[in-house]
Amino acid sequence: MKMARVSLLLAGLLISAQGFAANTQQEKMAGCNAEATTKALKGDERKAYMSTCLKAKPMTSQERMKKCNADATTKALKGDERKVYMSECLKNK
Repeated sequence: MKMARVSLLLAGLLISAQGFAANTQQEKMAGCNAEATTKALKGDERKAYMSTCLKAKPMTSQERMKKCNADATTKALKGDERKVYMSECLKNK
């Protein structure tokens, strides 16, 4: 009986892990597609961009914070304008 429970538990974990990976890949595809559309890329240029985008590893939250902070400094943003920019920048993955 215990063996059956363990087997069911392992099967459930495998299925949920596959579902999570699929959602992550789908989100990445949607994000790359949206960026390519925003940049108005077409044909081979779009294919190359999508390939590069999908292969790129996602930034960690610390890397994202550093990038957004550097961009805000480069743009010389201060006060509320900087807060709004940082908030939007950190939301974008």
